[in-house]
Amino acid sequence: MRPATKLEIPQHIAIVMDGNNRWAKARGMPAREGHRHGAEAARDMVNSCISRNIKYLTLFAFSSENWLRPKKEVRGLMALFLSVLKRKEINQFHKLNVRLQFIGNRAGFSKKLQASMQDVEELTKDNTGTTVIVAADYGGRWDISNSLRAIVGRIESGELTSDSIDSELVQQTISTSQYPDPDLCIRTGGEHRISNFLLWQFAYTELYFTDCFWPDFDDQQFQLALDDFASRQRRYAGHEEQQGLDK
Repeated sequence: MRPATKLEIPQHIAIVMDGNNRWAKARGMPAREGHRHGAEAARDMVNSCISRNIKYLTLFAFSSENWLRPKKEVRGLMALFLSVLKRKEINQFHKLNVRLQFIGNRAGFSKKLQASMQDVEELTKDNTGTTVIVAADYGGRWDISNSLRAIVGRIESGELTSDSIDSELVQQTISTSQYPDPDLCIRTGGEHRISNFLLWQFAYTELYFTDCFWPDFDDQQFQLALDDFASRQRRYAGHEEQQGLDK
């Protein structure tokens, strides 16, 4: 399998970071240790993307369904979010010219966590390096529903008519409207589904599944995913992509 070349490096990678709990269980550790090691793997992944000049990285950190997990685990995840968002941690990314953004329904998070998210976005908003998009309390159906709600509101106000509705309009109102759709989605942990993640955005995204648990997904594993991506012939609506050209 040939290594990825500059033209074959995806511009936008999305990752379903799965397997933290099973990784911890296999080692006789509590779930919080799996999530802690998973957070470290996420930091390493940001650095891997920076070193390869990958422009966008979207991480599925907390899905809408995660609220159904045991309360103790949810509290641990919230505490982990806060620790990751501490100024010392974020300053390291800021110095690397990383821009951090959050997508999802923030209303369910504590005021403190919401304020931390806003502070991080404000601090890094002018950075021009890799953009890291963190999906927190996010669901693809929620995203599409929000988009449709916004469109209906504009129709009711008389700004638009129903004839205005097309895929481009939905694209403009989706939560990732300011970013290109992902070229590659990686899911760790052995499951072969996308679990309500970026449903609209994945229309032409290449999917890569690995049995590797997320805390063990290192730079070498990442390169295997990139090599696999480079070996594929991408097609959009039946047309092969011409190397080096935009979609």
